[in-house]
Amino acid sequence: MSNPLRIAIAGLGNVGSGTVKLLTQNSDLLRKRSGRPLKITSISARDKNKDRGFSTDGMIWFNDPVAMAKEADADVLVELIGGEEGIAKEVCEQALKSGKHVVTANKALLAVNGESLVSLAENNKVVLNYEAAVAGGIPIVKAIREGLAGNSIKRIYGILNGTCNYILTEMRTQRRAFDEVLLEAQKLGYAEAEPSMDVDGIDAAQKLSLLSSLAFGTKINFSAVYTEGIRRISLLDIDYAEELGFRIKLLGSAQRTAEGIEQRVYPCMVDQSFPIAHVEGAYNAVVGIGDFVGNTMFQGLGAGAGPTASAVVADLIDISHDRRAPTLGVSYNLLENIPDIEIGKHVGPYYVRLMVADRPGVIADITAAFRDEKVSIESMIQRSRSTTEAVPVILNTHDCKEYEMQRALSNISTLDSVIEEPTMIRIETLS
Repeated sequence: MSNPLRIAIAGLGNVGSGTVKLLTQNSDLLRKRSGRPLKITSISARDKNKDRGFSTDGMIWFNDPVAMAKEADADVLVELIGGEEGIAKEVCEQALKSGKHVVTANKALLAVNGESLVSLAENNKVVLNYEAAVAGGIPIVKAIREGLAGNSIKRIYGILNGTCNYILTEMRTQRRAFDEVLLEAQKLGYAEAEPSMDVDGIDAAQKLSLLSSLAFGTKINFSAVYTEGIRRISLLDIDYAEELGFRIKLLGSAQRTAEGIEQRVYPCMVDQSFPIAHVEGAYNAVVGIGDFVGNTMFQGLGAGAGPTASAVVADLIDISHDRRAPTLGVSYNLLENIPDIEIGKHVGPYYVRLMVADRPGVIADITAAFRDEKVSIESMIQRSRSTTEAVPVILNTHDCKEYEMQRALSNISTLDSVIEEPTMIRIETLS
């Protein structure tokens, strides 16, 4: 096929500009791999006059990206504006209604509005691709949707936010506090000026909701993802994790059980014998476990202009060959509506750090509180530093239910001898 694939790009920030540069720089290679040219016909962004490091000759400029979605001479629209509502949603809806394929890197949009967009794409017989929305340059969407299509996926988990992984790595290796490393991450461009989406786990939860739907053939349920961030992780916890043979990672994990779907994002302790414990810096990693294939692990840079543009262009090449797969692995009308499992029903071991007054009877009170809630202690570390300062007491528990652990900690926090709010970190059992 010699006719070019005509492309309209909405949004020319880092990823949009990176996509234009990749399409331009590797045009000959892409022509061979696509069987035809990939041609940018139209573009839209906030500032027409900004120098983005590439020529826009031959591209039609639209001040209104929604108008471009409707009117542009294009086969596919690439949405790189961002945001879960507003203009990004309007652009995608208009493009799909106009019979244009859509490629997006917008996980927030899909986590909140994915089902309506999937339905719209199917009704209009066009493609909605989103490889770049999950784990940047890692081809995890294609891997689950196509490479592992013959498997019943038992579980999927991974490091889905490079900012948090970078912060936790720097805290451990450079012996620096969370606030200090976060400030550096902002200066380096790894974290936004308002970092809540990253450090509070929301970004990872959005990605996990998409992976969960894709892996299990269920409706997207972002609101059901239990989410915790990394703000409360201290150097003390990182040190004790190392001593106990663990690494602290912000993991997203989803699995389907007889009761429903578990979707969790939280910092947890991972045994150092597992490969994902050694994924460092701004890298992401995703593990999928299938009934026939077993464990598969994918690792790479999860953000940045280059890796994300790479994923965008991979989707464009698929469209150029008219390679189609259901957006979420199965047709929209086959997506199941499965109940979510509340975090209180989580079962597993726990790490607990208590800062207590160093005086007689403290340990007896603590162990009694755990005993009363049927929480069994596996090991304990107690080191006295001074009779005038709070000292840490570190406990690892056997498997117990989360609601039992939470009740025990609530009771312990009322003890006069407990100086600070207890710190609890789940120990993740991986397979």
